[in-house]
Amino acid sequence: MKVYKKETIQHINASIEECWAFFSSPKNLQKITPETMGFQITDYDGKSMYAGQIIQYKVSPLAGLKLSWTTEITFVKDKEYFIDEQRFGPYALWHHKHFFEPTENGVKMTDVVHYALPLGFLGRIMNTLVVKNKLNEIFNYRVVKVDEIFNSKK
Repeated sequence: MKVYKKETIQHINASIEECWAFFSSPKNLQKITPETMGFQITDYDGKSMYAGQIIQYKVSPLAGLKLSWTTEITFVKDKEYFIDEQRFGPYALWHHKHFFEPTENGVKMTDVVHYALPLGFLGRIMNTLVVKNKLNEIFNYRVVKVDEIFNSKK
């Protein structure tokens, strides 16, 4: 199985408390996900993130195809990092680390995703043709939305 890595770094003009309050609330994920993804949380307990939390979604990454996706928040260190992992969904592996580091001017946020696709050779072709580009599109959108939410107000 081929494992791919996607990493993004963004500087946020806000306190660590403001960043953590926003990003540790699953309901805010929809605010930073492109509408074209048809992203919808279908079940979660309404609480801020904690280890063991299960979150269920529907997403439409391609041509209106609706997929179910279940993730678990596996680790949380308050105001430092959290990790979500796919339990059921479109990936053979999805491991997403979110790091938050206070800086002089706000917070450095780093996302590191390790992912793998099912179907062996066909999955590798799909990554090259579609998935890698779709992930780039999603994370580029997030950079813009996070800038709008945090960086344009100061």
